[in-house]
Amino acid sequence: MESRAIDEPVPIPMDTEEPIPREPPKIHRLDESVVNRIAAGEVIQRPVSAIKELVENSIDAKSSSISVAIKDGGLKLIQVSDDGHGIRYEDLPILCERHTTSKLSAFEDLRCIKSMGFRGEALASMTYVGHVTVTTITEGELHGYRVSYRDGVMEHEPKACAAVKGTQIMVENLFYNMAARRKTLQNSADDYSKIVDLMSRFAVHHINISFSCRKHGAMRADVHTTATSSRLDAIRSVYGVSVARNLMEIEASDNDPSSSLFEMKGFISNADYAAKKITMVLFINDRLVECSALKRAIEIVYAATLPKASKPFVYMTIALPSENVDVNVHPTKREVSLLNQEVIIEKIQSVIESRLRSSNDARTFQEQTTEPSSSCYVSTSKEANLSPLPSGSKSQKVPVHKMVRTDSLDPAGRLHAYMQTKTSGNHEKSVSLTAVSQVALSHARSSVRQRRNPKDSADLTSIQELLDEVNSNCHSGLLDIVRHCTYIGMADDVFALLQHNTHLYLANVVNLSKELMYQQVLSRFGHFNAIQLSDPAPLKDLIMLALKEEDLDPASIENDDLKEKIAEVIFLLVLLQRQ
Repeated sequence: MESRAIDEPVPIPMDTEEPIPREPPKIHRLDESVVNRIAAGEVIQRPVSAIKELVENSIDAKSSSISVAIKDGGLKLIQVSDDGHGIRYEDLPILCERHTTSKLSAFEDLRCIKSMGFRGEALASMTYVGHVTVTTITEGELHGYRVSYRDGVMEHEPKACAAVKGTQIMVENLFYNMAARRKTLQNSADDYSKIVDLMSRFAVHHINISFSCRKHGAMRADVHTTATSSRLDAIRSVYGVSVARNLMEIEASDNDPSSSLFEMKGFISNADYAAKKITMVLFINDRLVECSALKRAIEIVYAATLPKASKPFVYMTIALPSENVDVNVHPTKREVSLLNQEVIIEKIQSVIESRLRSSNDARTFQEQTTEPSSSCYVSTSKEANLSPLPSGSKSQKVPVHKMVRTDSLDPAGRLHAYMQTKTSGNHEKSVSLTAVSQVALSHARSSVRQRRNPKDSADLTSIQELLDEVNSNCHSGLLDIVRHCTYIGMADDVFALLQHNTHLYLANVVNLSKELMYQQVLSRFGHFNAIQLSDPAPLKDLIMLALKEEDLDPASIENDDLKEKIAEVIFLLVLLQRQ
């Protein structure tokens, strides 16, 4: 009998066949057109990306005026015109080839780069996803040149043409060869709003350049600014007066080489500013970029100052040494990397926090004019008679800041406000009718006042004791505030903002309403209008419900017999009293 060593492996029978080994997939070089198309999709993500690249090229060309025209959100036409130095005739053949640029010649130049563009991929990418036409003229030339590009190369030789100073670049049929990308960008209104926002940000920062942005064929530009020397005037022109009047100027800097080197200037909104979405315009070394860490830090500071639904407006420009900024971290140059970024953000955050605290001593609230209620009704009726609304039309909602607040001391709802006195006819008859109506109104008013404020609250001693307890515990200061306060508005679902003299108060509306109803019931007990029920109320069942409601242990059934006897006795007493 054969023996097998302990360490010798035992063979396991396999029912399945062994898989046939496959060769690794072969690596091959992509076609150059595929590579260029992929790169173009990264650089030109949507029409606003192309606008940003073209406007930055115009800024690098030392332009003093930049005009943008858009059709169908940029998918059909993008036209950017400037009055810069133009493009030389000798450079037109390689203008739209990849990695052709006049901004740098060696990689080391990136350490001190100051221009907006440097990669030489923007125009080349546009030619791979659209039809590009360039018209340009340089200083001293008698005429300009126009040339079209497709897939990075010229379609024909440059043709002489009439041209104004500078360069005009047209991009037509963007993403015509990228069906999936084009389908996702069919909402042209959304893309155009992004373009307007981009041009607004450029106009706020580059105040020495005139900007214009409009839809193709439109007479009025959605963004139109002129060169100015004031940053605040540029913000007022772009974002409006309501934003500019609520801004504060801020500055921060650090000259310590061991920690950070930077200089920051800008404007931030004060506590009176309110918006539902944060607006942050950030430029680092004159580049329009985004910094999520800095944005989040600013939002944290404002969260302790503004209401929950309000977001700030921030314009900020930061200057750093070129060697401390890495601009080559994003295909569209939307982001940059900073040296000692955490330290810079922390110092900017502390400056904003101290500035907000020092400016939070006073806040401004809009207040409406106080007018008597009668004049309000009369003016409303006159306006209704002079300009009646057409049938089927809805009345327009009056803005909150234009509403008129009536005086709380003047009783509202007077009937004589609806009566119109005739100026012609029988004057004596109108006077007599007015006198009679005034007597009738005074009588009705006195009866209403007696019903609202009865002299005798009730015959029950317990009610009078409760009223005396309320009056003895009344706080004279709070009573004066509630009687003579002015309602401003609701701060949230519970608290309301009230003004008394020169002070503002937050009042808990829920607690005030409960106390008001309680005191109203006590003061008017026994004087409420009687309600006649069609069917008699089940008095005995109601008494049983009241007894069970006051029971400390509703689950116990030991005292049910006692409760029924008490309910029966009370029911009989009520019947005897009625008889």
